[in-house]
Amino acid sequence: MSMDNTQMIPPGGGDKTQIFGPSGEATQMFGGDKTAMGVSMQAITMESTPGNRYALSTETSCDHILVSLRSQDMAVGCRAPLNLALVIDRSGSMEGEPLEYVKRACAYVVDLLEPSDILTIVTFEEQIEVLMPARRIVNKALIKEHINRIEVGNTTNIYDGLVAGCSQVAAVRAEGYVNRVLAFTDGEPTAGIKDFTSIVGMVAEQKSRGVTVTVLGFGPEYNEELLAGIARRSGGNYYYISRPDLIPEVFRKELEVLMSTVARNLRLKLNLSRWVQVRQAYGKLPTYGARSAEVTLTDLERGSAQSALWEVEFMPRPAGVYRVARVELIYDDSVSGRPERLVQDVVFEFTPDRDLVANNANPAVQREIEVAEASRNLERTVMGMRTQQLSPMAAVQELEKTRTILLHQGKTDQAQDVQQAIDNIKSGGGGAEKTLMGTIYDLDRGKNK
Repeated sequence: MSMDNTQMIPPGGGDKTQIFGPSGEATQMFGGDKTAMGVSMQAITMESTPGNRYALSTETSCDHILVSLRSQDMAVGCRAPLNLALVIDRSGSMEGEPLEYVKRACAYVVDLLEPSDILTIVTFEEQIEVLMPARRIVNKALIKEHINRIEVGNTTNIYDGLVAGCSQVAAVRAEGYVNRVLAFTDGEPTAGIKDFTSIVGMVAEQKSRGVTVTVLGFGPEYNEELLAGIARRSGGNYYYISRPDLIPEVFRKELEVLMSTVARNLRLKLNLSRWVQVRQAYGKLPTYGARSAEVTLTDLERGSAQSALWEVEFMPRPAGVYRVARVELIYDDSVSGRPERLVQDVVFEFTPDRDLVANNANPAVQREIEVAEASRNLERTVMGMRTQQLSPMAAVQELEKTRTILLHQGKTDQAQDVQQAIDNIKSGGGGAEKTLMGTIYDLDRGKNK
């Protein structure tokens, strides 16, 4: 049936849902009182859960669809080769300890790479230098010599540094590689193209070419909103590094993530039935089609999970059981190198009975809604701190409320980050906003172990 038509499931067939495999052939799964439909395939399992078994048939209403992804625990040692660019800020503020620790971190990365991996090293200040063009890891000692020759320069040209690194990665025509740029900076853009829109727009374009950017911000001076925007639009990770001696550890952490990646280039699409529209995808920027909405998701490493929460609006219709959306996930399997596809239907029963709707909300979806609202609360708190509309005491009070919500919903890592920000504010130290920006980004991705 065309997606231009709403599918009504006949009476007596409300427990029947079609699950579509990668070939597009439908198999039948039967269940009793089910509100979640799951299917397992190779690297990822996907579960599409409606926010309620019921929806009102008599008037326009809103509800949610939660799409949960979990990667399989693949055998350790089975990994895709890396096509990696290190893009290093060597502006004047990096002089001394920061640059020495960055060199140490880069050398550590080299030690962990294998001959099948590809590495590029780009440095930037006002000028951009491709210190080492994309090449396989053959002579590690020579690569480290290149790294040790890095010296500080003047101003900070982030835009052109990223362009150079991404171009080197994109120029490698090799199937099955994890394509990633690791960009390290300690300052605001002060040379080249400096505006937020141009920089994040450029990395979004690179993402469409299959290149993801992870950003590592060091110290008190960098623009956390810009770096989080880069990570968000390219699907990479965001790290705040408060001390020079932590730089190697964060590089190590990101490299371990890359080496355990099992699914890349994830695209999640809602194909909507008639009388249904998407209101928002929490924490994400959808692209819209005639009757669809699509978001890109971050790569999944071994044993990790992430989710996407959608708010949808339903128009009135005759009572009955309807398919409201078909969820489609497309990704590249990093182990096999093949593109894969998962498809599932989401079904609601439309009824005029308000009590049925009120009493059948799905608890798991409600928890995700609370987490999304906690992320928005953090955004408002950060904005209040920046504009000084919130005093330090008021900011601490708001953060403590949000921390309690996160703990209640099992988001212990993010709750610890919020506590760190609280401690920073109370002690008069810096870094609270940078820590919170990373927390917001993690919550919006819905990514966890």
